[in-house]
Amino acid sequence: MTSKLPATELFLSVIARLGLVRSEAYARAQLQDLFAGVDLQNKRVLDIGGGSGIYSFYAACAGAREVVCLEPEASGSKAGATLLFGKISAELPGANVRLDRRTVEEYTTDGFFDVILMHFSLNHLDENACIELCRNREAWESYRNRFAHIGSLLRPGGKIIVSDCSRHNFFALLGAKNPFCPTIEWRKHQQPEVWARLLEETGFRRPAIRWEPLYRFGFLGRVLLGNKVAAYFLKGIFRLEVEKG
Repeated sequence: MTSKLPATELFLSVIARLGLVRSEAYARAQLQDLFAGVDLQNKRVLDIGGGSGIYSFYAACAGAREVVCLEPEASGSKAGATLLFGKISAELPGANVRLDRRTVEEYTTDGFFDVILMHFSLNHLDENACIELCRNREAWESYRNRFAHIGSLLRPGGKIIVSDCSRHNFFALLGAKNPFCPTIEWRKHQQPEVWARLLEETGFRRPAIRWEPLYRFGFLGRVLLGNKVAAYFLKGIFRLEVEKG
């Protein structure tokens, strides 16, 4: 990273030039909100289901000393994710981000992570169990076991950041495609309150839920649309943060 730009701004210019985001401004706002209040300086970060590594590289450029992007490129992941990871890595040779192709169930490490991110990867941990989560005790236990393993990778006081779609959405109620995210299969997701309760049962605490606005509307959209009611009629994307007890 020899550019005079701040590391995060250089990163934003790279992913915009590679066509991975709508715009630098859009990506900046979304990433700042995702990591808001999370200290990344000199921290170890695990990005579960990290795909092409956009969030992993951002964390590294924002000060993390080591980032592991866990991406098996299996069911539910984007084809070519590892190829895109290589392209970003070539543009940011100073970023300490390592790609690991193991699943989270297979993954072990020496030491602990300070921050674990799961961005749109929750339902892929066990898709069938996710669908049945509130109706089937075995499905609930399946996720409890997975969260227990993920928690074993995190230091006490460390944080998990979860971002995903909620299960309930106005367009899903109508049986129509959501114009903001037409490919989402809403039944394969759960409400953030469900995940918060499950994580609390697994030993996490202080759940905090926020809702993603429409960044295309700029500052006004962030102020007016970043709430649960607006999200129900828009994309229904939430951010859940918990802390390991």
